[in-house]
Amino acid sequence: MMTLPPTASIREQQPSLIRNMANCIEAVWQRHLDLSPYSLPDDLGYVEGRLEGEKLIIENRCYQTPQFRKLHLELAKVGAALDILHCVMFPRSDYALPIFGADLVGGRGQISMAVADLSPISADRTLPAPYQSHLNALPALEFAQSRDRPNWGDIFSEYCVLVRPGNPNEETQFLQRVEAFLRIHCQQAIATSPTSDRHAEILAGQRYYCTQQQQNDKTRRVLEKAFGSEWAERYITTVLFDVPEEE
Repeated sequence: MMTLPPTASIREQQPSLIRNMANCIEAVWQRHLDLSPYSLPDDLGYVEGRLEGEKLIIENRCYQTPQFRKLHLELAKVGAALDILHCVMFPRSDYALPIFGADLVGGRGQISMAVADLSPISADRTLPAPYQSHLNALPALEFAQSRDRPNWGDIFSEYCVLVRPGNPNEETQFLQRVEAFLRIHCQQAIATSPTSDRHAEILAGQRYYCTQQQQNDKTRRVLEKAFGSEWAERYITTVLFDVPEEE
């Protein structure tokens, strides 16, 4: 079992929901999964730049497990104006599992957008029955402000939470739902046996997820402003949403 290093992290300078969620994600991973290192290109693990006069820092942590080819947690900070958490769990191509994804976006100490989902990769765009059973048993959520899905948001499931948390109670609700998603996902992954007969379907579903996510113009604009279009394209397709090859 790999122990996650207690190294310094920019989460300590970010809003409490980002810090708590980053800690929660890593704690659930370590509790349930057999983690080993996942290597990123040396120049993309920790990145510093400038955006509109403010210092930009990007911090990436990546792992892999027998069930997941890549677990990715990214934290980004632009001065006091912008704080980001991004997380994706990409299953291996012989595991018929959905893709867990979560994002927090905020600034000036406030979170303006929070999203978490288990995105189906099956051809019929539905989650496996055991997932549906566990997710249906979760308590109802109450948020005052929901957010509209982006035009590429057909990758999301019916269980997607996409909101603007407006107070500490709503932040706690969101964090608890993320922890539930992660716990269910890890437990289902461990209970799932690898299969070769759905290999093509799984790869196609993951590729569609990645190509849809790559359409997020806001992410691309921030990276292009700070580092240029060529670097942004490489980062998006190498670190954030690398389209899986044949395994």
